[in-house]
Amino acid sequence: MSDTPLDGHWFEDLADHMGEAYLRYSFTKGTAQEVDHIVRALRLSSGDRVLDVGCGPGRHAHELAQRGIAVHGIDISDRFVEIARAEAPEGATFERLDARSLPFNSEFDAVICLCQGAFGLMTASGEDDVVLAGIARALRPGGQLALSAFSSYFVVKYHDEANFDADTGVSHERTEIRSKAGDPKTVDLWTGCYTPRELRLLLSSQSFDVGSISSVEPGAYGSEAPSTESPEFLVIAVRR
Repeated sequence: MSDTPLDGHWFEDLADHMGEAYLRYSFTKGTAQEVDHIVRALRLSSGDRVLDVGCGPGRHAHELAQRGIAVHGIDISDRFVEIARAEAPEGATFERLDARSLPFNSEFDAVICLCQGAFGLMTASGEDDVVLAGIARALRPGGQLALSAFSSYFVVKYHDEANFDADTGVSHERTEIRSKAGDPKTVDLWTGCYTPRELRLLLSSQSFDVGSISSVEPGAYGSEAPSTESPEFLVIAVRR
């Protein structure tokens, strides 16, 4: 059952079909390394309270909770929230919510928003500022954000199988996903893509000071300067 009545979103059908099979994809295998870097970059410690926006099946939230950090994960997919709850360690809680309608008010020491779910797929229709405003409200003043975003540079340079709209900054692709039982399904994906300059401007307009933007890829988070050679950018910012 859903926690909250929400309007449907195309991502929900995709998540329902994949279920646990989502965690078989190669981009999910670097969770421990990604969390290692996030913990250092945000200077997280036991007792901190973190909001995971677009938590999916809960892989980052679970890893943080295992390190003594209290995490609340939200995702629009009922199925992903169900999976996250089923395997949740102590300290990790989950709720079905739309990232575009976050109800929190200065409740968290840090927010993570990773892997292009809530910021990318949910914002492909142009609601970047809505998601970021909700994240800003959720953070206490001085709280920190780790946010990943897909790179426009990388898409234009390397994604021959996708169609990139230079006007909107959205990449569209048709791809095949599989269920836990291996059943295939062809789906459409629309992903918002960004440059470092766009990310700085967006975050600055929503009460954030950007500390760093680095070029990263799944399982290889670090502090390399932005380039055209990595699929994602990782932003570390502070709520003013």
